[in-house]
Parts: sequence; C-alpha cells; structure tokens
Amino acid sequence: MPSVKAVLFDLDGTLIDHDSAAAVALTRALEATPGLSHLDHERARHRWRELENLAMDRYLAGDLTFTGQRRLRVTSIAAELGLGTWDNPRTDAWFASYLRHYEAAWCAYDDVQPALRALAVQRPGLTIGVLTNGDADQQHRKLRRTGLTAGLSEVIVSSTVGAAKPDARIFHHGCTRLRLSPAEVVYVGDRLHTDAIAATNAGLHGIWLNRSNDPPHEDISTIGTLGDLPAVLAEIDR
Repeated sequence: MPSVKAVLFDLDGTLIDHDSAAAVALTRALEATPGLSHLDHERARHRWRELENLAMDRYLAGDLTFTGQRRLRVTSIAAELGLGTWDNPRTDAWFASYLRHYEAAWCAYDDVQPALRALAVQRPGLTIGVLTNGDADQQHRKLRRTGLTAGLSEVIVSSTVGAAKPDARIFHHGCTRLRLSPAEVVYVGDRLHTDAIAATNAGLHGIWLNRSNDPPHEDISTIGTLGDLPAVLAEIDR
C-alpha cells in the first residue's frame, strides 16, 4: 500500500505564476500613473517584489491587515519614485487598478494540469490539495479563474487557519483536516525554507520545486518541474 496518501501544493510560484502576473500588473499600473517619466521598469519590478515580501511578512506576523500591507507597498514605492506622500483614497485607487491588471494576468504554469492529471490517473486514491499563505478570498479566486478547482479537493489558507508557513501549525492543521499523519502527506512548494524545509520539519515529506535551477539542498528532495513529481512519490513509497 502506498505510504503517500495526500499531496498538498503551495499556490503562488508553484501552481500559479504570481511573479509574471505581478510584473505585468505593475508595469501597466505605473504606465498609467501621472508624473512618471524615464522609469526603469525592471528596477521598479525588483523593488516591488522586495516590498511585497516585506509587507506580506508583516501581514502574516499579524503586524498589518491585508489592506494595510497593500497600502504599505504602494505608499513606499510612490515615495521612492518621487511621487510624494499618498493618502489612503489615492493609494487604494492605485492598488485597485494594479489589482485589475494582476487578476487579468493570472495563469497556471504549463506543467500544472498535466501533473494533476497524471497523479489522478496513476494514484486514484490520492488526495490532492493546496496549502497556502495569503487571503482566503483571493486565493480561492485564483484557483477558480485558472481552472484548478476541479483537480484540488482541499484548499487550506493561512488567513482562515490562524497560522502561516513556515509555522508547523498550518501543516499540522492540514494533516488533521485530511485525517492523515504528517508522514502520509507530501508538501510541494517553490520556496526552499518556507515550503520544503518547513514542511519537512513539521514531519511531512517536503519537496522543493526548484523552478529557477538554484543550487540544490542535499537534505531536501528537489524537482525542477511538476512532471518529475510522480517519480519522487514512487521513491517515497519504497
């Protein structure tokens, strides 16, 4: 009998190409922003990613609301681009424009649907789901708009759990919800420490989806594409 009873996936950067969608959205939102000229869009995108990571860390730690982390990102980049100090109405209006572009650019990676189909065929009793940080409403919308809901029977989001990766509590919550022990659950994510190592430390089988071909980690199972996942699951079952 297979020892792996469930596979849980991270969402952004694993199933959905968040970075590309965010880059497109930022470029379009900045192009429509008055007062900007000779803008280095590549540098702005890099800084936006930094601000997102910083703000999200504070949101997940409980220091900011979800709206608050959005406002921090916008007011910070506006000030750094020489646009002065923005009030909440202006900040919220700009982010609403950014969000429209971001949502329009949501898409799943090319390897996602083939991998989900392969798992469903090869392992018909396997539970497949998502365990992700973020706002539940937005994460559910991503799954619906990218057509992934049909292949995922469980969706666990940090905002409804009260704990966020890399905290072991969210992984244990997922296992409890599945009525499985951590040793029966595989977790796949694109972030080495937040996803793969954190899941492993929580007792799950953490797998690092190394899409960027970064240097390997000797103690963590690693795949370069989701197409490699079935082979790794077979190794775990042995």
